[in-house]
Amino acid sequence: MHHDPTSPVFLCSKRRASLMSTCDVPPENFAETLPTEMSERIFGELDTESLCSAALTCRLWHDIIEESEQVWRIQCSLVSAVCQREVDSDRRDGLSWKVTLVKNYTRSCLKRDWLRGRFSHVRSAEELRGRKMTPLDAETWGEILQAELDR
Repeated sequence: MHHDPTSPVFLCSKRRASLMSTCDVPPENFAETLPTEMSERIFGELDTESLCSAALTCRLWHDIIEESEQVWRIQCSLVSAVCQREVDSDRRDGLSWKVTLVKNYTRSCLKRDWLRGRFSHVRSAEELRGRKMTPLDAETWGEILQAELDR
């Protein structure tokens, strides 16, 4: 099996010792040379989908992303813009930022779509077939109803 020597997966799988053995060769994986805090800041700039893809790139990236509360807190702040009540409740219950994000991500996307009127003209459940749905609480349905009335 031939590996592309420029692919992130290949670069990330090289051992640190081999990089250090040739001083004139620039480092190929930023996460191997930067302090973890700097790598977390870089990963914190990614959107949720890109962050999940980066976590699949190599073990080092996965470990940094998986263990960083900072990265997950940043992602969760985007979700809390739509689901503040739910995020606050989960955090009060002691859930980590990552678990809070995972628990509320689909809900926030669905709620945002409802509030923007994406489903304003749906006439039957059949029109929602294939759309991922998740339970919403009574307060959320009240917000959605008010948004519909305001349109």
